[in-house]
Amino acid sequence: MAFSEIAYEVTDHVATVTLKRPERLNAFTFTMRGELIEAFDLADADDDVRAVVVTGAGRAFCAGADLGGGGGTFARRDQTSEGKTPEGKTTEGETSDGETVDGVPRDGGGTVALRIARSLKPVIGAINGPAVGVGVTMTLPMDVRLASETARFGFVFARRGIVTEAASSWFLPRIVGIAQAMEWAATGRVFPAAEALEGRLVSRVYPADELLPAAYALAREIADNTSAVSVAAVRRLMWSGLSAASPWEAHAADSRLMAELGGAPDSVEGVTAFLEKRPAAFPMKVSQDLPPGVPSWPDDPYRV
Repeated sequence: MAFSEIAYEVTDHVATVTLKRPERLNAFTFTMRGELIEAFDLADADDDVRAVVVTGAGRAFCAGADLGGGGGTFARRDQTSEGKTPEGKTTEGETSDGETVDGVPRDGGGTVALRIARSLKPVIGAINGPAVGVGVTMTLPMDVRLASETARFGFVFARRGIVTEAASSWFLPRIVGIAQAMEWAATGRVFPAAEALEGRLVSRVYPADELLPAAYALAREIADNTSAVSVAAVRRLMWSGLSAASPWEAHAADSRLMAELGGAPDSVEGVTAFLEKRPAAFPMKVSQDLPPGVPSWPDDPYRV
C-alpha cells in the first residue's frame, strides 16, 4: 500500500506506522488523517499483525495541525474526500474537516483517535520528539505511550483560541485524572517528557536511541506469548469498562467472554502448553474468531 504522508510496514508480526512529513515536523493534514485511518484498517484486517507501533520520522512525533493556512486554519469548511473545498481550494492544514454526523461537525483529529480506539490490535506510541495539539491527543487512545527524553508535549488549544479535540476531553482525564488534565489544558504550556512521566501520560522515558527498541520489545512480548483473540477481547473490555456504570456491569461483560472463550481452541492450547512446559501456538484468528461477547463499538461513520 502506497502512502504519501505516513509509512506502513509489517515485520515480525508488528506493524509500524510512521508519521512522515519530517520537513514540517510531521504536522497533521487531511491527507495524513485519511492515511492513518487506512493504516489501522490494514492492521486490523491482517492476522499476521499482533501489535502496532506508531512513531514519527525525523526529530518530531507530530507538531500538531499544519498551520500553513494561517489564521483561518481551524475555520470549518465543507470538504470533499480529497481534502478540497467545492471551489477546489486545498485545505490540508485544517483539522475541522467539514464532515458532519447527526448534524454535528466532526474534527479530523477525532476521526483518527476514534479509529485507534476501535483497533483490535494493541497500539504502542513511541513518541520520539515534540507531540503537541493533535500530535498528542491522537496518542491518548493508544494503549501504551513510551517517550524519548527529547519528547515534548502540549495541549496547546487554549493558546490557539480553540478547545481540546480528538475526544481528548474523554480520554485525558481518564488517563491522568481531572486535575492534571485541566492544568495542562488550561495553561496550554509545553512540558518535557519527565513531567509527562510524573503525570502518568507516558509509561516510561528512554534515551532517544533506546525508544524504538523498547517499543518493539514490548510489541514482541505480546506477539510471542499471547492469544490474539484474547488480547483483542481484553482491549475492548478495558476501554469499554471505563464507561461501565459499576463493577457489576463489568463483571457481566467479563463473564460473558469467559463463558465464550473458556472452552475455545486458544484456551485449550494455552492450558495444554503450560502443562507441557512449551510455548503456546494459539490457532484462533482475530479476523474470524472474535466471540459475540466482545464489546462492540459503533463503526466510524466518518470514512475517507
